[in-house]
Amino acid sequence: VTTDQFREAFEVVHTTAERLDLDCHPTYFETVTAMGFWLFRELRVDTAVVEVGLGGRLDATNVVEPALTVITPIDFDHEVYLGHTIEAIAGEKAGILKPGVPAVFARQRPEAASVLIERARELDVPVVRAEDFCIKDLEIDARGSKFNGLACPLAGEHQVENAVTAALALEALGVPPQGISEARWPGRLEHVAPNPDLILDGAHNPAGARALRRYLERFYPGRRLWLIFGAMRDKAVEEVTGILFPIASELIFPALNSSRALRPEALIEIAGRGQAAADIGAALEILRNRAEQEDISDDVVVITGSLFLVGEARSALR
Repeated sequence: VTTDQFREAFEVVHTTAERLDLDCHPTYFETVTAMGFWLFRELRVDTAVVEVGLGGRLDATNVVEPALTVITPIDFDHEVYLGHTIEAIAGEKAGILKPGVPAVFARQRPEAASVLIERARELDVPVVRAEDFCIKDLEIDARGSKFNGLACPLAGEHQVENAVTAALALEALGVPPQGISEARWPGRLEHVAPNPDLILDGAHNPAGARALRRYLERFYPGRRLWLIFGAMRDKAVEEVTGILFPIASELIFPALNSSRALRPEALIEIAGRGQAAADIGAALEILRNRAEQEDISDDVVVITGSLFLVGEARSALR
């Protein structure tokens, strides 16, 4: 999408919103979602993969009539808005199911699966469940996996389950799954430099933190770990830090350019150690200075905790 197309889409949505008798002005997310739908129509997009922003039932994206719905693994996130139990969160996710429209469910916790299956039954939704799929000839390394004749270039054990879900979704749409081999996901276990290995991962909830820790313990055992970490105040910070901080030898906390971000001093208080940095550039400078003092080429550096931080890091590393 060009800048001019983006500007035109905004003008169309903004003008329409001003003309309508709405109780309040659309939010940023609602505005951008409407812009996306308008652009899909104008550009004659054949197929759009539309990801829910938050929950599902009340999300702006849920106005569409989909050809297929897909529900990925449900875990704790956005509890303030979605509820404090897996069942409550699953109920919000189940809100994207539509009468008679096929659905693919990733492998779920039992308490989430029961909610999804019950809602699908109520709406007469044909369901394919990833847990019924048999994975054969699995090969996995730090850069991706292969199974059942498919190659997945996304790193992490959890991406095997995600790839299975994607393959089943493609099959339901009559699309060959070989395109999975071309998948790229910047900022998700993204290896950007060697010696030391530098990895960007946007893990910002407990499930993401657990997946990151499993990945590091499996593929980088015994290596000294530097964690450059930032987080938003409205996330499950105590739980995420409790998962990741114990395996880190060095902690650096850059200030993030967001009003929602926790200050580095707050993270130092949680960790009981670490050092603050003015921004991601300063954090990387701390790393460079250390490299001048000692050999850190065999270390592992992970920038994580927030997609905002990962985005800033990708810009700084260009």
